Amino acid sequence: MNHDWLANNTFHHSDFVDLSQLLARKREQNLTISLCLPTLNEEKTIAKEIVIMKSELMTRYPLLDEIIVIDSGSEDKTVEVAKYYGARVYYSDQILPGLKRFRGKGENLWKALYITEGDIIIYLDTDIKNIHHRFAYALLGPLLLYERIKFCKAFYDRPLSEGKALRPTGGGRVTELLIRPLFSLFFPELTQIMQPLSGEYAGYREIFEKLSFPIGYGIETSMLLDIFTGWGLDVIAQVDLDRRVHRNQSTKALGKMAFAILHRFINRVTKYGMIDAKTALFKEMIQYNQLNNEYQLDIFEFDETERPPMIDIPEYRRKFDYPENGTAGDVRE
Repeated sequence: MNHDWLANNTFHHSDFVDLSQLLARKREQNLTISLCLPTLNEEKTIAKEIVIMKSELMTRYPLLDEIIVIDSGSEDKTVEVAKYYGARVYYSDQILPGLKRFRGKGENLWKALYITEGDIIIYLDTDIKNIHHRFAYALLGPLLLYERIKFCKAFYDRPLSEGKALRPTGGGRVTELLIRPLFSLFFPELTQIMQPLSGEYAGYREIFEKLSFPIGYGIETSMLLDIFTGWGLDVIAQVDLDRRVHRNQSTKALGKMAFAILHRFINRVTKYGMIDAKTALFKEMIQYNQLNNEYQLDIFEFDETERPPMIDIPEYRRKFDYPENGTAGDVRE
């Protein structure tokens, strides 16, 4: 286990408050940077996120070259609000329309690779109630200042909402009950990553375009595992953003999430040759609702679809002037 990684590749957002330094490094390296915001019914938080990022990281310090919203079919005013405040908005279903359509966060992130132009892409969740521009610039810091780092992930304290009150700790339940035990069993080096399921991360296009993207839950887990096995731990960094306040899901909803993540994890360790799966996994998460002293079956069916590496898509290769007959190959090479 690489015990030096935690000391050498873990940062605090205050390490990168000199935005003029980051801007200078961006210009020296002739880089472009895209911010992607995946949305589904986020009208309450999307405006503030766009306004802060535009004012601080496009107007004052032009670190960002574009802000892209990719929507999964919001039924509220998310799309209208995002357009009003100046983001470029796309419906996920309308990107690469010749392909079969799917819904899910991973689908949005994958399609963002086709729509965005940046050498570096920042992905931020859009339900953050205490949004601050450090959520973007702190993720850029390690990528711009350290040549070895190609992917950077956020971590933070996650208070748990209890009615109108916040309990200081208690978030990150799936990480501590599922992911950290699995990492301890199979990938002990990855236990040093404090928030493996955080939805805020940034990296170089040259990495993202070679990854398969699960369409829904499990994208963060598979991404982390594929980068680790393909490029090694040293290309990964993490940044402490102090605190993140957002909607907390019910225990039952977290059960569905854990089921999907476990599916992805077993898929990966089987693919890597670490275990020999003797049978196919069932795709249904079985839960129960109690109503009037009766128990009603509640089944969540997991969709195991994964998008191939974007670099294998002909339309993408043409857009970015890659040779027509190339492929991503094995990301573990």
